[in-house]
Amino acid sequence: MRPLRNLLDQLEPYFRKGGRLESYQAIYEMLDTLFYSPSDVSRGAPHVRDALNLKRVMGLVVLGVLPCAVVGMWNTGHQAHLAMAELGLPPPTGWRGTLMALLGVGHDPSSVGAAIFHGFLYFLPIYAVTMLAGGFWEILFAGIRNHEVNEGFFVTSILYALTLPATTPLWQVAVGISFGVVIAKEVFGGTGKNFMNPALAGRAFLYFAYPVQMSGESVWVPPVDVVTGATPLAIGAESGVAGIVESGVTWMDAFLGPIQGSLGETSALACLLGGAFIVYTGVASWRIIVGVMIGMVGTAVLFNAVGSDVNPMFGMPWEWHLVLGGFAFGMVFMATDPVTACVTNTGRWIFGAVVGALTVVIRVVNVAFPEGIMLAILFANIFSPTIDYFVMQANINRRLKRSA
Repeated sequence: MRPLRNLLDQLEPYFRKGGRLESYQAIYEMLDTLFYSPSDVSRGAPHVRDALNLKRVMGLVVLGVLPCAVVGMWNTGHQAHLAMAELGLPPPTGWRGTLMALLGVGHDPSSVGAAIFHGFLYFLPIYAVTMLAGGFWEILFAGIRNHEVNEGFFVTSILYALTLPATTPLWQVAVGISFGVVIAKEVFGGTGKNFMNPALAGRAFLYFAYPVQMSGESVWVPPVDVVTGATPLAIGAESGVAGIVESGVTWMDAFLGPIQGSLGETSALACLLGGAFIVYTGVASWRIIVGVMIGMVGTAVLFNAVGSDVNPMFGMPWEWHLVLGGFAFGMVFMATDPVTACVTNTGRWIFGAVVGALTVVIRVVNVAFPEGIMLAILFANIFSPTIDYFVMQANINRRLKRSA
């Protein structure tokens, strides 16, 4: 990349005559950074060499989240097929039903392939709209600022899409990702300069702007016009763990994923497998994940000890908090965002503990908002620079005392 830029600098007078310099630079940078790794890298001393660049970091996160996407697509199709079989409903109409009929894909609830394909037909439009709307803003700001379009949006787009219910209106998908990219990222300078996770900010915007489509009992099982189903976490807010079990959902169901919920958040197992992968590859900080668990477990145990006669969420054990809602997904893929989380090791412990504790507090105390991990992470994002500041100041003060 550097020799190419040096060459362009030397040829600048010739290109400037035709007004094509910026266009050439933009084309070279996009090709050199977006679709392949550059070959002009330092290979010998005294240069620092590391294979983990931004492209590989983003690619590893996408690989880590794939188990959640696959399980989410299977669960979406499985829930639809199960509902149709139990209620004796006809095959779905519209373009999805037509395509499945042309390809000979049935609606057997026991067929894994049919369920994944049906769920894919719900995931694909959401992801396509996310890429088109969010990509438009990425390219627009890149053109205005004359910098390359980087790979960060690939991660933002898939994380955002997986946090949405399968029945989210596509125009709302576009509005949400636009808010996340523009307001939470680009206005602060783009990738690496945002103070909160853009995928999470877009999802939070949708929740508060369009709560009817983002929550409730009618948004989780397609086709939405005939099937309704509350999420286990919503049931827990009303009647506690006993109500969840009575509805037919066991802890193992919540751990594996065949329950009501957003596209990629229902399987705690898939989230933990993806988390193990990105921690092993060095992309995510294990300190943040462990910190979130410590904060969640400690706060849940405290509420269990206090108890309540009117709020059943006080009695929800920590292991149920782990598998319900988007806790596992948020803990693994959202809280560990290297841009918006703390960068000091001590700060990561504190950051994670704050996220875990706030999640349980929001879930238990605010009965109108059964999910809490989203707001907890956004709140911690705001204070992560402050946490790092005080951690570094404490280190500086200790060194001054030792040298005094």
